[in-house]
Amino acid sequence: MKTTKKSVVIIGYGGMGSYHGKLIQGNERLEVVGAYDVISERQAAATEDGYHAYESYEAVLNDPKVDVLVIATPNDIHKDLAIRAMRAGKHIVCEKPVTLCRADFEEMMSVADETGRVLMVHQNRRWDEDFLIIKSLYDQHTIGDLFQIESRVHGANGIPGDWRRIEAYGGGMLLDWGVHLLDQLIVMIDSKITSVTGRLSFILGDEVDDGFEAFLQFENGVTAVVEVGTTNFITLPRWYVKGLEGSAIIEDWSLKGRMVMRNNEVERIEPKPIQAGVGLTKTMAPPSEGSTITEALPAAYEHPSSFYDNFAAVIQGSAEPIVKNAEVLRVLNLIEAVFEAGRTREVVKDFDIYESKPESAVPSFPVC
Repeated sequence: MKTTKKSVVIIGYGGMGSYHGKLIQGNERLEVVGAYDVISERQAAATEDGYHAYESYEAVLNDPKVDVLVIATPNDIHKDLAIRAMRAGKHIVCEKPVTLCRADFEEMMSVADETGRVLMVHQNRRWDEDFLIIKSLYDQHTIGDLFQIESRVHGANGIPGDWRRIEAYGGGMLLDWGVHLLDQLIVMIDSKITSVTGRLSFILGDEVDDGFEAFLQFENGVTAVVEVGTTNFITLPRWYVKGLEGSAIIEDWSLKGRMVMRNNEVERIEPKPIQAGVGLTKTMAPPSEGSTITEALPAAYEHPSSFYDNFAAVIQGSAEPIVKNAEVLRVLNLIEAVFEAGRTREVVKDFDIYESKPESAVPSFPVC
């Protein structure tokens, strides 16, 4: 039986909008038919790519043949566009960060429930192979129980020279890249967060952060370090993790890396002191010969479905969303905690993003 494809229109046809068009190409249940952008050059680009360029957002909403909107605009207008579209009967894929604060996303979720429309956030880096390798190490205890996870993204190009430099539009690296790295952590580590410490960087003089560091303590004993930098001419590894039986490193997205593990078949030999600078050390001496094993990284988990295959199945009612709105809300809670910790230079304690609490009991760190 031939399946009728759902018609998709992309709102905001810049770099990410056009990228969504490529992601949807060839999908068995979705088809991009149009686009709308307030910039005329992007309207022309959509036409060149074979899509109908709508003359206004209202024209998109009023077209009964349109089933799905992909919202790839600046962050500050996601909420308004999505709510209007859901009330017009459209399903929504929204770029990240879905909103600038928890309260706005709660409003979007409420409208999704009210209208019965599907609302999914494009947290696409859950599909990154480097992350899926680390998740495999965490779940399979390949190097023992992981107790420290360091996740970093470094560059030296500063903040992109567009709306991402402007606070009112939701710019800055915590909302741009932090939303990905924090999302990966809460998907991987099924434990409450007991404390959050953060520091934001404003080295480049913009009104938004050009980088940040966040330190998270989980109730199960895992500590996580998350860092994003745009002024790093020498980059640190994408991932560095420590387990009770070894350590692992992934240098970058090329997946260059390795695991070094304790060799339990060799009796532990006390290391000999080595010359270290002007002193001696036995503590920091390399392990004795044969006491460790170096191996290649394991294969990454394979997702059973791509983002858009899953989204189409959710619309059809045959699957649960891989990116759940409750998880997205947790990430926004965590982002607000990092903003607050950076602003006050204090530890945000007992910040529990996993248990539902009355609104009055949830810490509020408004950034909207």
